[in-house]
Amino acid sequence: MLQTLMERLARFMAILGGLVLTAMIALTCVSVLGRGLNTLGHSDLLKSISDAAANALIATGVGPVFGDFELVEAGVSFTIFAFLPICQLHRGHATVDVFATAFPRWLNRLLETVWEVLLSALILLITWRLFLGMEDKMRYNETTFILQFPIWWAFALSFGAALVASVVAIYCAVKRVFDLVTGKNMSPESGEGVH
Repeated sequence: MLQTLMERLARFMAILGGLVLTAMIALTCVSVLGRGLNTLGHSDLLKSISDAAANALIATGVGPVFGDFELVEAGVSFTIFAFLPICQLHRGHATVDVFATAFPRWLNRLLETVWEVLLSALILLITWRLFLGMEDKMRYNETTFILQFPIWWAFALSFGAALVASVVAIYCAVKRVFDLVTGKNMSPESGEGVH
């Protein structure tokens, strides 16, 4: 039952992260297209072909999306943390096991457990630091340069996603330790990329 809950939570965050990432891609495409059309409207080539067409294009107000990189920066930071729970739950992190294939199975299980616990501790540390960063941004009322939206909003979104990642990481670490101690394998199949 707990596994199902973690799976649903991780999938929900991955879908939410995917939607935000898709929006960031669309925003970037619109901004690049607008910048390109604006450049075309100001180009000597279009003015030499048709000054009226160049002026009409410029008059539409076409151009890059105002503050696009600030929005993309905030959105991408959220998506990174939104994808972390599903990656953690399905052991999707890349691993390098040059010598591990020669180790006995019990040693590999021990090493996997140690790394799972360490990675979970690292995710908890990052989540804690995001929270402290968010508090600082709120205290000093810092805003972005162009759009002037409070920076703590981006920190809050990332912190929320990191909090979910922390819950899933703790679950995975406890489960891995339980598997090691009991000798059972209750963890889902590994999807990790081995290099």
